[in-house]
Amino acid sequence: MGRLDGKVALVTGAARGQGEAEARLFVAEGASVILGDVRDDAGEIVAKELGDRAAYVHHDVTREDDWAAIVEATHARFGRIDVLVNNAGVFRIVGMTNTTLEEYMRIVTINQVGTFLGMKAVTETMIGQGAGSIVNISSVAGLQGSAGTIAYTASKFAVRGMTKVAALELAPFGVRVNSVHPGFIDTDMLREELGATAVASMAGAGAQVPNGRLAEADDVAKLVCYLASDDSAYSTGSEFVVDGGLSARI
Repeated sequence: MGRLDGKVALVTGAARGQGEAEARLFVAEGASVILGDVRDDAGEIVAKELGDRAAYVHHDVTREDDWAAIVEATHARFGRIDVLVNNAGVFRIVGMTNTTLEEYMRIVTINQVGTFLGMKAVTETMIGQGAGSIVNISSVAGLQGSAGTIAYTASKFAVRGMTKVAALELAPFGVRVNSVHPGFIDTDMLREELGATAVASMAGAGAQVPNGRLAEADDVAKLVCYLASDDSAYSTGSEFVVDGGLSARI
């Protein structure tokens, strides 16, 4: 414990799932955390449970003014920003020919543009501090194609690429940028898209995941915590995969 003592983190999509797990682990490891989300009731509950070192701010990652507001709120509450976790995202399975432009742009705007706006929003602060860690949540869909996910895959490949560009631009200022690529994670988002029965079947059969189980949100949170901490001080511009061996086939 204590790997993040004294650090201040901003985690998007933190009202549930991976973002909630990251926020909880960060506080347990000594960080102060601002939780951003559009699910206000759930976000307020999580922040209240985490105590004085956590606060919730309504935050739409697609809005540049919301980014300015949450950065300002973080400074007002905790005085600095050491870590940004661009976690917020949406997932849909639908064939390419059935994907409307509206749905395509919705997914890309949340997953890709939201990540871009987040990196841009904290850059001035982190450069001024001479240090910082940005963790962008991509996916194994950012490493390989998957039928039925054209918009999601496009957005996650983009997150992977933007991470490398930002890492190169920010390295001279002591700011690190890395991407995390989860596989199948047993979260509400996955269950809502696939259905609880399908998710249980995937986990039970182990047919798609070599190690025989779906990941829990905590599996991802632990990797994100490493990247947020000084233990990963020499890691930047890299892809960190947490998928139980799923992408080992490529």
